Amino acid sequence: MKKIILALFVVSTLGLTANAQTDAKAKAILAEVSKKYRTYNIVKTDFTFTLNNAQAKVKETQQGTLYVKANANKYKVAMTNQDLISDGKVQWTYLKNDKEVQITNVDNSSDAINPAKIFTIYEKGFKYIYTGESKVGAKTYQMIDLSPTDTKKNVFKVRLSIDKALKQIANVVIFEKNGNTYTYNVKTFTPNAKVPETTFAFDTKKYPGVEVVDLR
Repeated sequence: MKKIILALFVVSTLGLTANAQTDAKAKAILAEVSKKYRTYNIVKTDFTFTLNNAQAKVKETQQGTLYVKANANKYKVAMTNQDLISDGKVQWTYLKNDKEVQITNVDNSSDAINPAKIFTIYEKGFKYIYTGESKVGAKTYQMIDLSPTDTKKNVFKVRLSIDKALKQIANVVIFEKNGNTYTYNVKTFTPNAKVPETTFAFDTKKYPGVEVVDLR
């Protein structure tokens, strides 16, 4: 399960090169989503994360909670077996069963994807197109497909489902050429959540016996 989380939240670098838009309606919808999201301080979401590869007969799902500073590169992803925590400069990957924390530098380049960017993934380096509406129960979702401007990369499409009434991303699906599909489904969305700043740092003193592996 560590593997699939890192695939979306840490390792996935789409090689984004230029900021391009191809669809005026999609652009207008995403502009509204960005405008609203940027008014928040800390956002808390409960989510499910699924890796699916039909060819390889692989399907793995895990639930978790994400805390992210909407206007900063700070986040915490809390899951059953591991946590990912970043203060914007350093990332701590805490492997609970192994009692180990791995320390790495955060890649702050514009083409790196991490949890802090999950709700603004579309802002740089993508072409996008509005594909219509989808109704699920009482909810209406606006569907937008993104394609990286660098077509050589493994990721070839990202599909966003946007809650039309709330103007916020409800679902992100990342498609790879190797057949992997990663789905991040938002179950709850709490804007301006009240959490301490210490949420975005790993204090080894609170975890006696944890092995620290510094990979910087």
